[in-house]
Amino acid sequence: MTKASLSAVITGDLIASRKADDAQIARSMNALQGAAIALKIVTGHDLRFTRFRGDGWQVYLQNPNTALTATLLMLATLKATENTIESRFAIGIGPITALGANPLADASGAAFETSGATLDDMGKNKLDIAGVGVTSSQEAIITLCEHIAFGWTAPQAQAIKLWLMAPAATQDDIAAQLGISRQAVQLRLAGAGKPAMMAAIAAFKAHSFDAGPTP
Repeated sequence: MTKASLSAVITGDLIASRKADDAQIARSMNALQGAAIALKIVTGHDLRFTRFRGDGWQVYLQNPNTALTATLLMLATLKATENTIESRFAIGIGPITALGANPLADASGAAFETSGATLDDMGKNKLDIAGVGVTSSQEAIITLCEHIAFGWTAPQAQAIKLWLMAPAATQDDIAAQLGISRQAVQLRLAGAGKPAMMAAIAAFKAHSFDAGPTP
């Protein structure tokens, strides 16, 4: 199995959707889909955002090393959008047998199976990963990101979202987009744990998932 044959699939579902109204669910799904569309700029390909079972959704990533960035950007977009509810995120790493038509309703392969099974087994967790080449290091990164990212406030998520979309952007650039001061951006990014996120994303991107099955 070569590195080129591995992909990532993120499967999620909205948390406590039965207690939410239709407007909240629609707004949450639209936020997730909007983030997936925006990620085409970052990843260079269509993530094929697919909604299923009312409160479930799924995206596909050609490069498994972009899965953490995609997850964090989707989560930041959701938290930055007013009147939404949270979602769980299950990342599955593995080969793809077939993508089928767009969207992913008839797609198949180990990455899809692993992602779905991971979501089913998550329990109270909100973010998890499994699959080919996943080690305790990637699991630790995901645990760290879950602890930090699900605590973002809406203003923090707005700043993190813009940074993830354009990592080279300066604080002045982000401040101009948000209409706030550079000092306010600095506080938001620091409060959102940007230094830890930078280290986590860099380590995740550098990992070789083609090392084989999880030990």
